[in-house]
Amino acid sequence: MDIITNDGHDALSQQETDLLERAPVILDERRDAGLEGLVGGLDAVIIGTEQDHLLPAATELLRYTGLACTTMYVSNSARACTLFSEGSASLVLQTRTQGANPFSPFNTAPVAKKLRNTRLETLVFSTPDIAEFAAIQRSRGTVFITQEPVGLSDGLFIQTVPSRFTGNSLGFIEWSRDQRSFWPADGATAMAVPVKPPYPYLNTVGKLDHAATRVRARERNAAILEFLSLTTYHYDFAVYVKSLNSITSVARRGADDFAMVFTSGITPDTGNGSAGPTEAFIRNYGTRVHHMAFRTERIVKTVAALKDDGMAFLLDLVGSPEEGLRQIFSVPSPHTMLVTEYIQRYGDFDGFFTRSNVEKLTKATEKQ
Repeated sequence: MDIITNDGHDALSQQETDLLERAPVILDERRDAGLEGLVGGLDAVIIGTEQDHLLPAATELLRYTGLACTTMYVSNSARACTLFSEGSASLVLQTRTQGANPFSPFNTAPVAKKLRNTRLETLVFSTPDIAEFAAIQRSRGTVFITQEPVGLSDGLFIQTVPSRFTGNSLGFIEWSRDQRSFWPADGATAMAVPVKPPYPYLNTVGKLDHAATRVRARERNAAILEFLSLTTYHYDFAVYVKSLNSITSVARRGADDFAMVFTSGITPDTGNGSAGPTEAFIRNYGTRVHHMAFRTERIVKTVAALKDDGMAFLLDLVGSPEEGLRQIFSVPSPHTMLVTEYIQRYGDFDGFFTRSNVEKLTKATEKQ
């Protein structure tokens, strides 16, 4: 297994060379277009569910993370629940009750089509000037779902059409006040919020650390460059796991910010049995976010408590304090199709991943 970084110290594949050459160009184009300062950090994640899975999905996240439900409502077109944790991006669970779902075309793979409206749909970033941001991006060819920003009770929101590379949309929100509710401007009816279990160990599960999207080998570079062009992120590094035909690539904004991870095959799935777990996942589920990772303190005791509460995992904890990092994957949720990762970094560990952990976690996804 080779780790490929942007410092040029390791032997680079042609694919990586092309990405390392193109990524700085994207950042220059972003700056020259006047986009610097117009996009902030991750503000929220929107997850779509089937109508009868919304409440179970919310209950599950309340049971297994530090999130608490702040609002739940029904509007003319959807039911939604907002989950919040101090210092973290919020999660917005929603189920459409009318209207077309623009994400349905990305949910046609054999497993995904069983829950045709279920996926992590949109990553929402803050902006101080949504009108200027949208105008600049339109001039660069970006297509949004709506012509103009949509009004919320506390701000304005717009999102791109789903990416043909990832199936993800990127959303942008300009808040008008500190309350920051996703409540629709045209009104909605409040619903009773589900109660969070009073388990003390949930206090050790903190902010959303990263999310990982599975993309096809041939579209890896395009997916990463597209993300960079719409945000203020930069390409950081990649870990190659040759034995599993897998590359894990990381885009970051700052050391303490939410990170976006892209995992792809090194070579495409040719159907000859050597696809590896990443390309096999895409064959079964399509391109989509595979997991959300939450920063966790006292991870050994926390995971033990989660197991006692019925949570199942794809593998045992990997890593150690000496290596600077411990991680674990849950089994996929039957309500969101997402894996939950718990991650703890120790002491002055300044890396994002370790080589051995990436290999073991990638291998574990064969069980899905």
